[in-house]
Amino acid sequence: MTLVDLFCGCGGFSLGAHNAGFEVAAAFDIDATLTSSFKVNFPKTRLHLRDVGKLKGGEIVELVGRPVTGVFGGPPCQGFSDIGRRDVRDPRRKLLSHFFRIVSEIKPTFFVMENVRGLVSDDTRGLLDSAIEQVADKYDVLGPVILDAAEFGAATRRRRVFVIGIDKKAKSPLQLEDIRAFERPAATVKSAIADLVDAESLGIAEDDFDYWRITKRGRPSEYARLLRSNDGCFAGHRMVEHKADVARRFASVAPGSTDSVGRHPRLAWDGQCPTLRAGTGADKGSRQAVRPLHPEEPRVITVREAARLQGFPDRHMFHPTIWHSFRMIGNSVSPIVSEAVFLSIRKKLGLDAAMGLAAE
Repeated sequence: MTLVDLFCGCGGFSLGAHNAGFEVAAAFDIDATLTSSFKVNFPKTRLHLRDVGKLKGGEIVELVGRPVTGVFGGPPCQGFSDIGRRDVRDPRRKLLSHFFRIVSEIKPTFFVMENVRGLVSDDTRGLLDSAIEQVADKYDVLGPVILDAAEFGAATRRRRVFVIGIDKKAKSPLQLEDIRAFERPAATVKSAIADLVDAESLGIAEDDFDYWRITKRGRPSEYARLLRSNDGCFAGHRMVEHKADVARRFASVAPGSTDSVGRHPRLAWDGQCPTLRAGTGADKGSRQAVRPLHPEEPRVITVREAARLQGFPDRHMFHPTIWHSFRMIGNSVSPIVSEAVFLSIRKKLGLDAAMGLAAE
């Protein structure tokens, strides 16, 4: 059951597909920085640095070397984001249509598209409907529907638009209830990151990543246990050294409240993290997104804490720099909601037996 990831980024969408038992044979993205660790995280997936807008379906099938079962991806969302400029001249808006064009050319058994909620606003819904029209005659289409990662067990609130299609020949149209069957209670900030407190620094390695080891005694939460590496080691926990006056200001912000100056929300141990934002690349001004504050310490959260909240396992690598790592995480699909979507498709299509996997 061969899948293809378009606009793969750091691989949150791919990770969910793998966790659901699928093989992702090829991944495509134009950004060498945001995909810099993809090969490390997915050594069996062939990464192609290509402009998806110029790809042809037949070319993708030729590169994969066998029939493609599923196509998935999250076209760049900056042109649709309800917190961005929503610039109608942003060329990235056209990539939404190219995603559905490629689906129409490859004709996989199913497809999954993810994007920001702004895509279903009045001024952009027409673009989405026009894009979907390219595949409407061949697929039973579910969506657009909005799914929140927290409703599937993540420790962050992240509401995103999904459009899912299954070939009409399969006679197994997906319903929202099929995905909702995989819902579970949201994890808390405490269950996600409390065991990272007082982690031991192992220094900077030759790959420029900072490495750490968990030292906290006691049994971790079930959420943390599933994300921990076997040896308790991980990368990307370098803490920002704030100026003394900034640290004092952060210390005065109550959990669940927001810093009045920098607009940093302070996490509460028993709550969920608000949606993590990506910021912009050097081509768009290198603007950093506002990062949440740690529930107790007077600082913004680290890369690894953000990754845990988003649902990435500790073995997943990002970038040696904090800025690019947060861009990776902020742009990613939560692996937790991704897995739920792919499990629902697998179950609906009756693929468990064919894939040698136990039925959910």
